[in-house]
Amino acid sequence: MTSEEGRGAGDGADDAVMRLAERHLVQPWPVSGSIGAEARGRLDAGDGIYVTDAEGRRLIDGPAGMWCVNAGHRNRALAEAMAGQAMALSYNSPWYTTNAPSAQLSARLAGHAPNGLDHAFYTTGGSSAVETALRFAQFANNVKGRPEKKLIVSRQGGYHGSTYLAASLNGRPRDHDWMDSAADLVVKLTCPDPFRRPAGMSVGQFCDVLVEEFRQVIEDRGADRIAAFIAEPVMASGGVIVPPEGYLLRMGQLCRDNDILFIADEVVTAFGRLGHVFASKEVFGIEPDMITFAKGVTSGYFPLGGVMIAGRLFEELRRSNHSDAMFAHGLTYSSHPVGCAVALKNLDLLEEGLLDHARAISGHFQNSLKALEELPLVGEVRGLGLMACVECVADHESRNPLTLDIEVGKRIDRHCQELGLLVRPLIHMCVMSPPLTISLAQIDEMVAILRRGIELTMDDLVREGLWKG
Repeated sequence: MTSEEGRGAGDGADDAVMRLAERHLVQPWPVSGSIGAEARGRLDAGDGIYVTDAEGRRLIDGPAGMWCVNAGHRNRALAEAMAGQAMALSYNSPWYTTNAPSAQLSARLAGHAPNGLDHAFYTTGGSSAVETALRFAQFANNVKGRPEKKLIVSRQGGYHGSTYLAASLNGRPRDHDWMDSAADLVVKLTCPDPFRRPAGMSVGQFCDVLVEEFRQVIEDRGADRIAAFIAEPVMASGGVIVPPEGYLLRMGQLCRDNDILFIADEVVTAFGRLGHVFASKEVFGIEPDMITFAKGVTSGYFPLGGVMIAGRLFEELRRSNHSDAMFAHGLTYSSHPVGCAVALKNLDLLEEGLLDHARAISGHFQNSLKALEELPLVGEVRGLGLMACVECVADHESRNPLTLDIEVGKRIDRHCQELGLLVRPLIHMCVMSPPLTISLAQIDEMVAILRRGIELTMDDLVREGLWKG
């Protein structure tokens, strides 16, 4: 940094931070036309469900950061837990020492997880959590003398991370357009999106087709070659896709019948987003072999993720003939004491009322957003708990997305920001997943702003000749 740049940032000039970002900061998911020379909208403060941008506007944080600020911004209890642990023990090497918060957190998470998932391995986020689960599945099969049992089954529309193996599972085409992946290790099933099911097919029939597809893949590829099936209970970044009723239970049964590990990717759905610490069993009735988590585990106050793993899997390894086989996987920041201390306090907040509050208001949240379906641009509003998606379409009959303007979600977000709301735009969709602390009145305010943002976008599209209305 030059002295001029440093003074600019310190002086608080309106554009100083943006200039620094353009010159030195590489943003996530950039396009080549602006990579390494991009500055995105600046946020300067947060409080409760609100954030304040560089222009001083107070905005409802509709996406809760990135599905993660569950306890809200500026939560003093979490900040004090972070500071207190940093002053007590800021770091220890997980290679040869243990800290108390990580052990205590593991026990408490085991108490909330489905029966048998009583061990936790900690990472730095969701991508590394999924990577850990996959590598453990590979390791376990190697130790068991099954090196050919390595295929991972995921779904179109799913999202599981940005690290190499985790990203290979992603089912969104744009994620793979310019990026390499371990495609030879992955089989992708049809996206379980009832809104996009074939015309004339009932939701129940659609579910039958999805399950039969998996059964056929097992038969064609061979159960002896498939290591795991991974699924988000609700597809988050794919557009809050809630699968047909009974789908996950039936997929889980196929896994059990064929000795395939079932990995529930709860990076988004855990820690209150669906009203429970873990949603797998409480909401969907499933008992996976592993659950990946991150985001809401610390409400975004510290980078932490992890995997809950069934104890029986460790027992099987301990009974093997390869007692010297090493699971050569770990991170410098595995079991970080500060992160685990924040997660413990975050669990306190959830258990002491935030989970109850999330469950109590989720019906109003879903019903209020559902009313937006009366708008001509809105094809469907779907969701569960405190996560929802507004999907825009060119017309209700064909349910085609707006093919002439893939930026419709960003248009809505721009209008909403002018009115006091941040939206998570996903091409022709808008995702809403506010902090769990949101009140009924704040939900009404959020929905009213979103409605007006969509109305203004409809006016824009008609005026520009991109949509007939």
